[in-house]
Amino acid sequence: MAEVLKAKLRRAAERQEGMRVVDKVGEEEMFRKEYLDMRGGVRVGEGRGSFSVIPQFYKPLPGEEDVLQQKLREEARAQFLQRRSKLLLDNAELKELWVVLDTHTSGPPLGEEQMMDWDQFCLVRDLVSPKCKEYFKHQVFAKLQQGDRLGRVSIMALFNYVMRKVWLHQTRIGLSLYDVTGQGFLRESDLENYILELIETLPQLDGLEKSFHSFYVCTAVRKFFFFLDPLRTGKIKIQDVLACSFLDDLLELRDQELPKELQEANWFSAPSALRVYGQYLNLDTDHNGMLSMEELGRYGTGTLTQVTIQRIFQECLTYDGEMDYKTYLDFVLAMENKSEPQSLQYLFRVLDTRHEGFLSVFSLNFFFRAIQEEMRKHGQDPVPFLDVKDEIFDMVAPADPLKITLGDLISSGQGDTVVSILTDLNGFWSYENREVLVVDSGDGAENTEL
Repeated sequence: MAEVLKAKLRRAAERQEGMRVVDKVGEEEMFRKEYLDMRGGVRVGEGRGSFSVIPQFYKPLPGEEDVLQQKLREEARAQFLQRRSKLLLDNAELKELWVVLDTHTSGPPLGEEQMMDWDQFCLVRDLVSPKCKEYFKHQVFAKLQQGDRLGRVSIMALFNYVMRKVWLHQTRIGLSLYDVTGQGFLRESDLENYILELIETLPQLDGLEKSFHSFYVCTAVRKFFFFLDPLRTGKIKIQDVLACSFLDDLLELRDQELPKELQEANWFSAPSALRVYGQYLNLDTDHNGMLSMEELGRYGTGTLTQVTIQRIFQECLTYDGEMDYKTYLDFVLAMENKSEPQSLQYLFRVLDTRHEGFLSVFSLNFFFRAIQEEMRKHGQDPVPFLDVKDEIFDMVAPADPLKITLGDLISSGQGDTVVSILTDLNGFWSYENREVLVVDSGDGAENTEL
């Protein structure tokens, strides 16, 4: 009897223990489920300790087929940019700011500049509207210090600073309206649309015919992409557009009385665009809208060597062996700005025949032989290559005495000279006779003064 009772008690105890284990497991499962749901993941049934659903940390852009999501994204961005625009100072508020600044000067003027000390700066900060307060920080006051012995800042410098910041924000918002992806970049088509709509607001371009607008836009856009997208990714940062001076040059065309010499020096002006396109049409002797190697060989003074022309066509995008206007613009920008790093990168690819990432003695000799041939054609005695090679290495002073890298060319400050020596007969003779040319120019200056 006692044994039977012990067995019953044992079975009851085991059942109770099992219930406690089940309850404990159930609590753990409930906690795990709630915790994982909160974290956005669900544990795999096999208990491998991983997640079947990883919390999303990147949401890709909606596809072309998802029209509703695209429209929603565009509307959200437009509303956001509109709110940002309302936070900027308008013309009336800027005028009010100037009135306040003009009535809160301190001490005698510095030359023709009215000055403001720190106390007046803080007083104006308390008087201006909330929109203006962000421009009246102690960092701004420190930045605008010009060495005044009383520690003051110019009210004109402060006002110009505010206007510049407002302009930058306005321009960034305007450019962002054309940023289709909303990621802070502009593609070629985005920048083309921006400049095409900007043309109507630039009085200096009023004389351009409508039929030329597409060529003008192409000419303007290529400068942005040549210098701001040297790796040819097909897009440029809006921040880079704002940081460079190109947009200032473009918006300079709003000035109806812009001097002629400034127009000619401005790549974006109507005379400059017509000059570049006119040169392209003059080179295109067969009038097929493209340039062959023979036609491009007449560029400038026509003294680029044949080897250089061939290498340009090998490295650049061509269509059935001919160059279109967009590719020609890259070529012109490189040739007209040889001292710029982007231009040297373009020309370095031409000189680096083996794609080794450096110029060896072989590369220099390969191009200079063409210069020697041109000299023979003109009845001149060729200059020995070894002499030129030594001069080039002395000018560049590369880190490796047997190789010249792109970095060596850029850091030496002599990259444009080296390129001219190797690719252009006129460039070589200008270098070879540099001392005579300096003397002649000096004599000319003296004669002019007399």
